Amino acid sequence: METLSIEIANRLATVTLNRPEVRNAFNETTIAEITRVFRDLDTNDSIRAIVLAANGPAFCAGADLNWMKKMADYTHEENLADAGQLAEMLHTIYSCSKPVVAKVQGDCYAGGMGLVAACDIVVSVDTANFCLSEVKLGLIPATISPYVIKAMGESAARRYFITAERFTAAEAHRTGFVHEVVTAEALDGKVAEIVKALCSNSPNAVKQAKRLVQDVASREVTPALIAATVEGIAQIRASEEGREGVRSFLEKRKPNWLS
Repeated sequence: METLSIEIANRLATVTLNRPEVRNAFNETTIAEITRVFRDLDTNDSIRAIVLAANGPAFCAGADLNWMKKMADYTHEENLADAGQLAEMLHTIYSCSKPVVAKVQGDCYAGGMGLVAACDIVVSVDTANFCLSEVKLGLIPATISPYVIKAMGESAARRYFITAERFTAAEAHRTGFVHEVVTAEALDGKVAEIVKALCSNSPNAVKQAKRLVQDVASREVTPALIAATVEGIAQIRASEEGREGVRSFLEKRKPNWLS
């Protein structure tokens, strides 16, 4: 890996953006590497959770300037292909069957906010700043918008998409974009606490619960949706881990996925 570092230990994979000299701005290499790594981790049965982290003072400054210079001369077709790769990377993170925790240790701008929004749980230091800066450059946050709008809601997105204002971790927490805001000293501990909770649960149930939220969110409550949720609970109850979980609870013992 040219732009990432990967560590796997105790059922946890930590994927770290590793270009601190450019504030972890991403380019086509970063996009390809993140996509490949998350696809590999998705199929690794020994992994229960993934942490997306970064080295250096910034989490991610968005697009790399040299990459942006190249894009300035792209044709429409080349821009479509390039944006398609970014979209594929974001969707790979979002659709990963393993829970993904974003560990935000510093500023997060533009496309970096897309990376974070594609994760399931976001923990940020209280000193981090956030910004959707695209309109300052005559651009729009189009590719990241499905994930950012889901994360912060339409009202907040409407404001920050068009003002490009920088906002604090506290504001990101208020909008729902960030789940936990902690001091720098408490960041590792809070992430470890969340990872421990994730790894204590049924791997299959966590996978299905993550998919459940994605399938049900923003849908109208119709007979078809109700039927789908009924089918979902019937299937999970009959699953191997579902049966084991209930048995272990009734027998007052740990389930076998903790062994």
